[in-house]
Amino acid sequence: MHTTASIPAARRPDGVTAITATATVTRADLADLADPACASATDSGTERASTDPAAASAAAGRRDPAIDLVRALCVLAVVVLHGIQVGVTVTGTAPVLEYTTVYAPWYPPLTWILQVMPIFFVIGGFAGALALRRLLARGGTSTDFVVGRVHRLLLPAIVTVLAVGMVLAWLGILGVPAELLGLAGVRYGQPLWFLGVFLACQALLPALLRAHDRAAVRTLVMLVIAAVTVDALRGLTSIDALGYTNIAFVWLALQQLGFFLVDGPLDALSPAVRRSAGAAAVAVLIGGVVAGIWTPDLIAHLNPPTIALLLVGAAQTAALSLLRPALAELSAHPWIEAFTRFVTARTMTIYLWNLPVLLAMAGVSAVLALRDGMPLPEPSGLMWWTTRPWWLVLSIVLTFALAAVLGSIERRRPARPTRLSRRALQAVLLGLIGVLILLLAGTTVLTAGAAVGLFLAALSRIRARVPREDSASPPRVRTVGR
Repeated sequence: MHTTASIPAARRPDGVTAITATATVTRADLADLADPACASATDSGTERASTDPAAASAAAGRRDPAIDLVRALCVLAVVVLHGIQVGVTVTGTAPVLEYTTVYAPWYPPLTWILQVMPIFFVIGGFAGALALRRLLARGGTSTDFVVGRVHRLLLPAIVTVLAVGMVLAWLGILGVPAELLGLAGVRYGQPLWFLGVFLACQALLPALLRAHDRAAVRTLVMLVIAAVTVDALRGLTSIDALGYTNIAFVWLALQQLGFFLVDGPLDALSPAVRRSAGAAAVAVLIGGVVAGIWTPDLIAHLNPPTIALLLVGAAQTAALSLLRPALAELSAHPWIEAFTRFVTARTMTIYLWNLPVLLAMAGVSAVLALRDGMPLPEPSGLMWWTTRPWWLVLSIVLTFALAAVLGSIERRRPARPTRLSRRALQAVLLGLIGVLILLLAGTTVLTAGAAVGLFLAALSRIRARVPREDSASPPRVRTVGR
């Protein structure tokens, strides 16, 4: 299906005839803009010469294989991290959900490998900028971009949250203690911060990309200064709540860094400069940890976000820029290409279902322990280390199996998408409120129902009315006979 808009030739006041322009937006374009992991787009008319096959691929409007591979590895790292964190033990006759990493001395060093959220937001900026520019070049609008993001992010969330709410209701009927269900609901809801923050960042991406096109360095510097100021005020006042302001500044700054990766100035720097910049970011980060400014647990810097994540993101971006050609070659391996393609098409589905899978595994383990006496290992003990690899493998297999079954939901196209910016904004706000309810109140039968209702309302706002309210066709004129 094509939507075509034509701008007829017109004579300007100076007597020059304007060129006729025709723009076509296809369903495939809407699919690209709807994909939060999309990295296929054109260069918005700017010619860039590059010997880097990955950069040339992006400039030509094709997917960037290196970016796709790194994003897929980030998703896998998050799945592994969650699998390490979730554990269950039995105290007396009751199961206990717990973080297996609390006070574990081996955990902070591991977070220096598994803290991938900064580079994920950089990649989100990279992919979003390319997708938006491609859309605009074909006659689309920023509203089309936001509508696609809302649909792609919230539709799979509706299915997951609804399923979790129904399972909680069923377990309550079976007599599972309310305290345990409440804890499970809190554990499920905690990772949903990503859904809300990524939705907000992508909704703001068109405005921030325009700011980048006007003053790239100034825009990034202002966001970084704002983040540093928030952290400084938090440290001086000891008011931790101030740190949550950086939910905006830190993640938007990292998204903004992705624009630099798109436009090529990072690749234009010599490898020595990029290596030095990455090493400097790591050195400052280590210095802050040694000085006691920051905790060595980099995952702890998510809540609230700190400028330590900016340093992590800077180092990771420098490394990605250096390794991009090699990663592009690696991604051509059939097995790696298949893995990347699978994860790219199901990013949100995998993220949203990973915790329910792990909590279900913990529940089954507790039942087997209470009913059949199956031993449950103490966290960080010898038996725990022996069995944890199998636990991780099983969680990955089950999560990916669910993603294979349910991934088509994520790839559905929005029906009759609106082109009114106010309706798109309303949809974003409704989605954010739904996420906040789950984060602040925990996931219960009631809050899951409320969140699903808000997500459904958001999807209804991005659907155009019938007849379409954004139609460019002239109004019908009723002819009255004589």
